[in-house]
Amino acid sequence: MSIAIVSLGTEVVRGELVNTNSQWLAEAVSDDGFEVSELVSVADDHAQIIECLTRLAGRNDAIVCTGGLGPTTDDLTTEAVAAMLGEPLVLDEASLEHIRQRFRRAGRTMGPSNEKQARFPRGARILSNPEGTAPGFAVTIGQAEAFFMPGVPLEMRAMFEAHVRAALPRRGGESVVHQIRLNTFGQTESAVNDALAGIEAEHGVVLGYRAHFPEIQVKVLARGPDKAAAAARAARVADVVQQRLGPIVFSRGTTSLAGAVGELLEQRGLTLGVAESCTGGWVAQLLTENAGASAYFAGGVVSYANQVKHDVLGVPEELLAAHGAVSQPVAEAMARGAHRVLRAGVALAITGIAGPSGGSEEKPVGTVHIAVFDGTTLLHEKCLFPWDRKRVQLVSAFRGLSLVRQLISG
Repeated sequence: MSIAIVSLGTEVVRGELVNTNSQWLAEAVSDDGFEVSELVSVADDHAQIIECLTRLAGRNDAIVCTGGLGPTTDDLTTEAVAAMLGEPLVLDEASLEHIRQRFRRAGRTMGPSNEKQARFPRGARILSNPEGTAPGFAVTIGQAEAFFMPGVPLEMRAMFEAHVRAALPRRGGESVVHQIRLNTFGQTESAVNDALAGIEAEHGVVLGYRAHFPEIQVKVLARGPDKAAAAARAARVADVVQQRLGPIVFSRGTTSLAGAVGELLEQRGLTLGVAESCTGGWVAQLLTENAGASAYFAGGVVSYANQVKHDVLGVPEELLAAHGAVSQPVAEAMARGAHRVLRAGVALAITGIAGPSGGSEEKPVGTVHIAVFDGTTLLHEKCLFPWDRKRVQLVSAFRGLSLVRQLISG
């Protein structure tokens, strides 16, 4: 089954807006076993919208569109589709009332221009918006089912999950697909690929790889006569993949490394405290992105200055003077200090040179020392990362969480 994804909006075409919608939708429909034929961006122009939809409808089973459903004069999607179909725009009273209620709940008065968002081509199927004012709609264009959703990512994703995903057409007799994603950290994409050589041919599945720095995602796509059979085959092969790759696989599905570490901490009744220098609080941010992190995250100290390392974490001044802030002894002292000050079951410390300046021949940019301490066991790792500042900080945070995972996993 072939699907085209269209992003409507002059700001997208000009590059004024980062188009995350197309990427998210392409991944979502690919996960469901559909083939994405094109990703298209079209400006807010009647003629261009009609030309694009006409072309795509002739060669695809479905078209999924985002953008152009707002209340302003440059939101032309609905009008263009109505003109293309030769249908008038009709006011949908239920949608209008939904918009009014959204405004009331926000303590605001609906303006006259918002009524435009409740008008649709006659015969269109209305897609309610769980997260915003603009409803979406679906129509048939030639051989294709076409779905139109708002451009706001939060609203688009909610509408896709609520209405579009299950409505995407499938041909009768077509096999069902199921995909499982395994998330890894610690090896290159080529190394992961090489470790999984032969699995596709042996088990009759398709493996896909995605480098999402600093992770490598492995996707196992299996087909079967029904959903249960496809899911069972995908699960069997995912087990094989995980056995081949070993501890670099930290989760399946959408669980992040920080989330996986949090689950382990909670299972063992432990809390984690962090002392960060070069990462500037990035570990704490990754941990607290997950709801419920208070169950296992004790807190953190961003000890960027040496004085803070000494005054708050108790790192001896003579240690800093003798070895420098970026060193194994200081990283270990920071971990011990965080363990004591934050009263955490496990403490993680990171100190390094993120760059672009500050390096030396002895300690080049990208040098990072990581230490983990649980009151008994002390682990240390020295790394040299060859990337820019932002990526050095991010991969250092991941490496630190990975070392925590290694310690508490035994």
